[in-house]
Amino acid sequence: MRTDQEITQATDLSKKVALIGFGEAGQALAEGWREAVPGVRVAAYDIKTDTPHSPTAQAMWKSYEALGVTGANSVAEAFVGASAIFSLVTADAAQDAARAAAAVMPAGTLYFDCNSCAPETKRGSAALVENAGGRYVDMAIMSPIRPKRHEAPVLLSGPHAEAAWALTQRLGMKAEILPGDVGRASAVKMIRSIMIKGVEALTLECILAAVKAGVDREVVASLDASMPGWDWAARAAYNMERTTTHGVRRAAEMREVAQTVTDLGLPARMAPATVAWQQEMGDLGIVGGSEEYHDRARAILAALTHAQLEETS
Repeated sequence: MRTDQEITQATDLSKKVALIGFGEAGQALAEGWREAVPGVRVAAYDIKTDTPHSPTAQAMWKSYEALGVTGANSVAEAFVGASAIFSLVTADAAQDAARAAAAVMPAGTLYFDCNSCAPETKRGSAALVENAGGRYVDMAIMSPIRPKRHEAPVLLSGPHAEAAWALTQRLGMKAEILPGDVGRASAVKMIRSIMIKGVEALTLECILAAVKAGVDREVVASLDASMPGWDWAARAAYNMERTTTHGVRRAAEMREVAQTVTDLGLPARMAPATVAWQQEMGDLGIVGGSEEYHDRARAILAALTHAQLEETS
């Protein structure tokens, strides 16, 4: 049961909201809040600004400015005056972010760990935050962050889930409490990803092989006949774009998925294979391109051939 103090703190947006990480998810949330929540103030810190004069840092500062966000040079600077913190980094950096936050977090601050991590990883991060006097919230984002942005469905779990839910309502978010301890929300996210990211990996192998064999139109037609309504041409193009654009981040998530399966005492077979595909696609560095699946496939095949030649030269 939430206390009156928790409710007051959770719904008080006279203070600002702080973000750790300002990639796709952070930018989408900030953009949505700016349009939908009058008076909300958002501050953000991203590790990409640690090299001040680099092109990457300069691009990040421009992103802050474009979305009306107060950029910070450190985690501590971002947290000043904040009533809540949302951690939106890559899965492999989530516990480091929690450790950095715990060192400077004001007591009582809600810490939303939105990262795609195994339940055990989240429990480790929770211990860091709670021992520092913060209030840790296991939050799982259950759909692509765009186009819904701040209205993407999320699950909340842990002892402060009610207080966290109250704040998300003031932020116009679509949150649902999943009763139970830290790790419940992330378990749903991780186990679901076995299927979602696995389908992406299977799509890659199937379509790349079909294009290389010159039978892609026939294969796609057969898939459409077997699974009506899926529109495999569009699905294949979308899945390939997601893996090439976000493959490195998705690979980090899938390592946590594999850990989740292992922690449950089950053999992890499919998740590690998905890690390999996601990592390989992300490493190709392909961004954008044609909206047609066969054009995307040819670009990937060419990049794979180039990478193989470089390895053997």
